[in-house]
Amino acid sequence: MAGDIDQDVLDFAHRMFDLAREGGTADLTAFVDEGVPVNLTNDKGDSLLILAAYHGHAETVRALLDRGADTGLVNVRGQTALGAAVFRQSAETVTALLDAGADPGAGGPSATEVAHFFALVDMVALLDRRHRA
Repeated sequence: MAGDIDQDVLDFAHRMFDLAREGGTADLTAFVDEGVPVNLTNDKGDSLLILAAYHGHAETVRALLDRGADTGLVNVRGQTALGAAVFRQSAETVTALLDAGADPGAGGPSATEVAHFFALVDMVALLDRRHRA
């Protein structure tokens, strides 16, 4: 548990999550290339990919995907990176995730459900277009 982990390690992990939130692509990918797990998650189940997607950092999302980030990870609230990107209406990030094989039906609520619930017309159209392709 967190109490058993050295504070320096926790601080370093928090810095990785901050880089994902901020779109610090170069620094984050350098750390991943040196051994930080690309699918590192926080106590809420948010992966680096989910955080980068939620904050609309398409370049960071693509870089993490290039390094094997799992598009299917779901946080404790049932959210996926694709669902987060749809909610934030980041077409570039949604497209990158779909290109990497992200499932619009994964999670609860799924990306498709998020788009419909919030009447995100452009996101519904993007998901539908990609589903039919």
